Amino acid sequence: FDKEESKHIVKVLRKAEGAILHITNGKGFLFSSEITFASEKKCIVKITNIHQEKQRSFRIHMVVAPTKMNDRYEWFLEKAAEIGVDEITPIICDHSERKVIKTERFDKILISAMKQSNQLFLPVLNEPIKLSEFLNKDISGQKFIAHCEETSKKELKDQVHVNEQYTLLIGPEGDFSTNEINKALTKGYLPAALGNTRLRTETAAIVGCHTFVLLNN
Repeated sequence: FDKEESKHIVKVLRKAEGAILHITNGKGFLFSSEITFASEKKCIVKITNIHQEKQRSFRIHMVVAPTKMNDRYEWFLEKAAEIGVDEITPIICDHSERKVIKTERFDKILISAMKQSNQLFLPVLNEPIKLSEFLNKDISGQKFIAHCEETSKKELKDQVHVNEQYTLLIGPEGDFSTNEINKALTKGYLPAALGNTRLRTETAAIVGCHTFVLLNN
């Protein structure tokens, strides 16, 4: 292991030579190992067993506009990873206040959340993209858009089919523009409500992500 991970193993986890360590590559593999050399600068382990976990029967893709305050988006990433999101795409919308997105910290947050929640699959984090470009992609499975306009829409929980692929669009603080909503509808996205209260972007994303997981358990 590199210096940062080795220090965590020795100082935080308090592992020494001979201790058992469980490792994942974020691709569904769990490696059981024994520490053969323990140092804050370098830890070495010997793999003793390999287990591969199967992909689950559903997949969640959260397509979420970055929030004005970066820490709120980081909170969403952490909690979504803990709940069980599979893929995340930041989108730039007409009403986005944050149009320049630095994702350097995002990967570290997702890795930490995956490890903390004992999961073996690391969520895929895509590069930021304009919503207009994303809507031109060929997306399979059930597709939803959550917006705040007073139009006809059903609760998300009443539209979800189990064991499917899900894509959910969540807009920025200023919501999607009417043109964006209309374009999404023409591309086959279903309007979805997430309850009776107005939610922040990051809260709406967590509610949507949790709804998919809850209905498949």
